[in-house]
Amino acid sequence: MATSKHSPNETGTPEVVVSKSINIRPVQFQRATFELTGMPDVPLVIHRFSAKLKNEMKLKMETGKAASSKKNREPKDTDKAFHEARYLSREGWDGFHAGALRKALISACRLVNFKMVLAKLSIFVEKDGVDADEPQIPLVRIFGAAVKQEDMARVETGQPYVTIRAAYSDWKARAQIRWDSDQFTLSDVTNLLARAGQQVGIGEGRPDSKNSAGMGWGLFDIARTNENPHTESKRT
Repeated sequence: MATSKHSPNETGTPEVVVSKSINIRPVQFQRATFELTGMPDVPLVIHRFSAKLKNEMKLKMETGKAASSKKNREPKDTDKAFHEARYLSREGWDGFHAGALRKALISACRLVNFKMVLAKLSIFVEKDGVDADEPQIPLVRIFGAAVKQEDMARVETGQPYVTIRAAYSDWKARAQIRWDSDQFTLSDVTNLLARAGQQVGIGEGRPDSKNSAGMGWGLFDIARTNENPHTESKRT
């Protein structure tokens, strides 16, 4: 596609300015399934946002009243807190937020000097299902049993408290990834995913944690990939 326009020069005589030719190819996506396995003795720790806290924030927003700082602390059911920390699909299986793996892939681009802003537009993680309580949350299924993990942590004021989270040992997942073939090859995505698994991590305590250097949790290896990724082309 080429465009041209008329503009006056210094003498007032119109001259033709021709722009560069633009050739936009149809978008082509490739898909592949990668089998992930947690590193030995490295848990995947999940802690979804508390539904109770969310409701309290919503009530405060609707009523305009702040909660009293002098009220007595309510007793906490740790088993209930453990179950609320998990992502459970409509079918009942455990999962992690698909966006967590996509974010890890994008973050790993810093290690190879690839523009993260391009990766945001070029690589995606397909969902295996959705959360039972919040269907807008896409999930990747976790193959592994959840156990209650209790750890000491500190709030922003520095006060210690016990945090209850869901942990998975010896876990596996099948990640279905879709990418723009003009930006990445299958080899690129495989290597990027390997870096995300060994250097970035997913979930709580990952090396790429915003608030700390992490606990070394949420790391994984690639066990296997399908050999013939599916390619799709879309024209507009």
